[in-house]
Amino acid sequence: MTHPVDVHVGKRIRHRRWLVGMTQQQLAEKVGIKFQQIQKYETGANRVSASRLWDIADALEVAVGFFFEGLETGHDSAPEAVPGDILGDKEALDLVRSYYAIPEHQRRRLFELARVLSDVA
Repeated sequence: MTHPVDVHVGKRIRHRRWLVGMTQQQLAEKVGIKFQQIQKYETGANRVSASRLWDIADALEVAVGFFFEGLETGHDSAPEAVPGDILGDKEALDLVRSYYAIPEHQRRRLFELARVLSDVA
């Protein structure tokens, strides 16, 4: 039976991999494992060891803590998490990747436009 933390970490690995535009094969090569293992990590079928998570974080250029962000802690003060369906939505991740490809000054203007449009809706 998969543990919810393993599933969450796997989703965060997939999320970050998609954001940087890396395939499972490319990540596997950087980490020194087979892409099937990356698949198992991303689904939560296999638990990621601490040292492997360290290597994956290095390959994806994030801190290890990134993979635990948004995890439910059971306390009322838990940070607001990104809805899980967004992490599995390729269109949403493509949108975020495209957003960060825009130069910063234009990105800020686009963000303000999106805020205005969402307030109207």
